[in-house]
Amino acid sequence: MASATNTTTTGGIADTISNAASYVTETVKEYTSATSKEANKEIAKGNTDASLTDRASAGFSAVGDKLSEHGHEAKAEAHKEAAKH
Repeated sequence: MASATNTTTTGGIADTISNAASYVTETVKEYTSATSKEANKEIAKGNTDASLTDRASAGFSAVGDKLSEHGHEAKAEAHKEAAKH
């Protein structure tokens, strides 16, 4: 019986470690998306020598980066909560 309990505990620890690692990964991806979004926003605003086409493309990219940022934020939060339990 002790063996079954030990396996469950080991599995729980492994799951916690996995969720913690996933939390860190998603948090890094969230910050990377946020940085990219800010860079694209600056280009879209015309704060560089970029062409009108490049500015429009940067605007679309900024929107995509924002969506990605929120997705990674949600995933990170889910992993964080899972690691707590």
